[in-house]
Amino acid sequence: MTYMKIDKNLSDAALLQLIGHRLAGLRLAQNLTQRQLAEQAGLGLRTIQRLESGAVATQLSGFLRVCRVLGLIEGLDAMLPPIALSPMAQLKQQGQQRKRASGSKAEISDDEWTWGDSE
Repeated sequence: MTYMKIDKNLSDAALLQLIGHRLAGLRLAQNLTQRQLAEQAGLGLRTIQRLESGAVATQLSGFLRVCRVLGLIEGLDAMLPPIALSPMAQLKQQGQQRKRASGSKAEISDDEWTWGDSE
């Protein structure tokens, strides 16, 4: 997706979709799965999926309406900046948008491994 600036002229549906896309990008940049994010945020997996897809959520729509009335919509651009990929990451993706996070892998301590007979 090309960069789209958040501004007051976007519809609520377009804002929700853009915010969802940026939230997903931020999650992926931190290498979190949707499940990990849901657990850490104390939310259900389906809630995260709906947020990232821009599905209409009454509370978020209300939040956007309040922001619009108070003239804060453009401030969302600073709060949820687009993710800038490194040149190497751009080459690796070659036009493909990242869709999944691998999640954090448990580190293995050297103490857990033994080689040969140790007494």
